Amino acid sequence: MVKFVIVIILCFSTIANAQIDLAQQDSIAKAKNDSIRKTEFIKNIGVGYLPTKYFNFDLRYLIKFNQYEGFRTGLGGVTNDNFSESFRVNGYLVYGFKDDRFKYSIGGGVRINEERSTWINASYTDDLQETGSSTFLTDKRFFTFFEPRLLNIDLFHRHITKSISLEHKITNHLLSETEFSLSKINPTYTYSFLLNGVAYNTFDLSTARISLQWSPFSKFEVIEKRVDEVINGYPKFTFQYTKGFSDIFKSDFNFGKLDFRTVQVFDYGNASKTSFTLVAGLADGEVPLTHLYHAYPNNITKDTVLQRFSVAGLNSFETMYFNEFFSDRFMTFQMKHFLRPFKFSEWFKPQLVLISRHALGNMRSRDRHIGIPFGTLDQLYSESGFEINKLLFGFGLSFAYRYGGYHLPELEDNIAFKFTFNISL
Repeated sequence: MVKFVIVIILCFSTIANAQIDLAQQDSIAKAKNDSIRKTEFIKNIGVGYLPTKYFNFDLRYLIKFNQYEGFRTGLGGVTNDNFSESFRVNGYLVYGFKDDRFKYSIGGGVRINEERSTWINASYTDDLQETGSSTFLTDKRFFTFFEPRLLNIDLFHRHITKSISLEHKITNHLLSETEFSLSKINPTYTYSFLLNGVAYNTFDLSTARISLQWSPFSKFEVIEKRVDEVINGYPKFTFQYTKGFSDIFKSDFNFGKLDFRTVQVFDYGNASKTSFTLVAGLADGEVPLTHLYHAYPNNITKDTVLQRFSVAGLNSFETMYFNEFFSDRFMTFQMKHFLRPFKFSEWFKPQLVLISRHALGNMRSRDRHIGIPFGTLDQLYSESGFEINKLLFGFGLSFAYRYGGYHLPELEDNIAFKFTFNISL
């Protein structure tokens, strides 16, 4: 009888322990899944997406402000892997209150090779673009909660663009994207492009672009069946070639553009680092002002320093006035040195950043561009200064001084004093 009781007790003990172990495993698995979901949520928010079950809302379209549209607000986003891992649909719809116009884009993509992350995409876009801006197709998605430079831009052209593109990862270290597009361009300002005795106020463009991003020193690992960059190695190199074809789909101009960028960062630890950025561009042929280069200016044309007080950009020339210079060939060099943050307390850690920026460029056939007065950068443009970041709620202060070939006669016209805003998840 005693042996029987002992056996019964051992059986119940074993079952109880097994149930406890199963409960612990379930608890651990649940905690792990919750952690993964939280990490994925933060990762999506960090690149500007609010994820839902099948659709990720794009936070970039919620609200913005510029000098032409005033407040601009809307919704946009893209389907996620829960919807489909082999195709996606994306788009946005926004409204500008000052110009009283809707802008929109609709597109989608189909993945044809999972291992190489090869996608074929198509889109139709009716929107505005800053004149003189130049972007790389292969740039990773860039998102900030606040885009300071956008506040002061006033020179936009409207474009209606149909495009088809191919994304392909040649290797983990080498990404490529190729695009063919048809665009109808309509400047929102008074401008004419003179060519062979004809003044073009609006024009059609047929262009092909190929972009390569090479990160030879980055390290990659497979995480959750996805190849992620775990060590952001430097230097990085980006190349892009654009060809405009005349007489193809009624295109007006024939031209070529070559763009290059390299970034080098030396990380000393404790948030102390030095970064160098070199950007260059060359445009040749029949290129209207809309597709030439500015040097990323960020200074308002006002009389006094206080009237020009605004928010400093991340990589812009703070003393260079908007629409002051345009180039068909240019080069900019920027150096930033981040000192170790000053730790006054756990929540108050301001950081001093020393900055030096330089630009050089020129333009052939300036007489082709009618309606917009501008200068060229055939002398060396220079500015230097500093930022004191994260003084309060991500805000700080910046100071920059303009010197060299484009130093202005009035002292205060060479000075830029602004807020900075830096926040990260």
